[in-house]
Order: sequence, then structure tokens, then C-alpha cells
Amino acid sequence: MDHFSSQLLERAVNALSDLPGVGRKTALRLALHILRQDRESVQTFASAILDFRNQVKYCKVCHNLSDTDVCEICSQPRRNRRLICVVENVQNVLAIENTQQYDGLYHVLGGIISPMDGIGPKDLEIDSLVERVSAGDVDEVIMALSPTMEGDTTCFYLSRRLEGLPIRLTTIARGVSVGDELEYADELTLGRSIVNRVSFHQSSN
Repeated sequence: MDHFSSQLLERAVNALSDLPGVGRKTALRLALHILRQDRESVQTFASAILDFRNQVKYCKVCHNLSDTDVCEICSQPRRNRRLICVVENVQNVLAIENTQQYDGLYHVLGGIISPMDGIGPKDLEIDSLVERVSAGDVDEVIMALSPTMEGDTTCFYLSRRLEGLPIRLTTIARGVSVGDELEYADELTLGRSIVNRVSFHQSSN
């Protein structure tokens, strides 16, 4: 365990090292960087983090992060409201939006089915997806989940829940390598995977 001459520095390092991917050496470097900033900049930084944590909402339509009850994407009249892209998390929404190849709406599950991690269908926003599709205003549902075993399991479960509804059920093309996490795919590959999507049942054969 590192020995710090200041307990305040130690507390700051401990807090920063709790962030994912931040080790203690990086946390110490960040803490000392913060110390070199003027007080106003640090106050702005701290306020931004607190405001985000305390005020951010989940869109009541798609469950994306939002400043308001309905997110900016769901509120845009130019979006194709008959097309829903199902993703695992907020990072995936950002990744797909950056491709500029998709003009529909989203549905954020909040995870994928993973029995090893204790995550089942009831822990995800699946019922609300079925409700959206059952309302009858949707033509196509794209399952844009990572091509991992857990992602494929989730796709299969969703296909069973949506079975019988008058929609086209598709999945992203396998331009994204099997086993890769969607958020780490480059924009060109991800964009092509959305554009060249295929029927889910065709991809399962």
C-alpha cells in the first residue's frame, strides 16, 4: 500500500482509482493534475460530475440517457419512428450514431442476458420493448447486440418474445467479428453492419 504524506491526497487517489481502468499510479497522476488546476476549474469539474449523477434521467421511451423525460433522439421528428434498433447500452447508441448510417429510434436494454453474472430477462428492458412493438407502429426491429455468446442468447430470447408480431426482425451483419464488443468496433465497420443487416432467422441458419 502506498504511503502518502497527505490523507487528503490519499482519499483523492482512492476515489479516482475506483473508476474502471484507473490504477493507483494513474489515479495519483490525475490527483496531482487536479491540484495544479485553479480552484474555479476544479469546481466546474466537480459540479459537472455531481449534476450529471443527480440530474440525468433515462428516456421513458427508449431508456437512453437524457436531460429530459424524452431524449433528444426520440424527440427528433425527422427520425424513422417505424424502425427500432435494440442495443445493450448507452455506449452502443453513441457508436451507432457516430456512423451516421442510421435514422431510426433505439431501445436500450440496459445489459444482456448473462446467467454467469446473474442477469436474466427480468433485469433488462425487454417487457417495455415488447410493449412498444405490440403497439403496432413499428415495421422493423434491428437487434444490434455484440456477437458474443451472451449477445446471441439475448437475440434468440428477443426473437421468441417478438414472435408472431407483424414486424421484420433483423440483426446486424457479421462485419463485426464474432466475440467483439460492439462499442469497440470502428465506425466504418459498424456502419456497414447496420446498412447490410440481415433477417435474424436467416443469420441463425
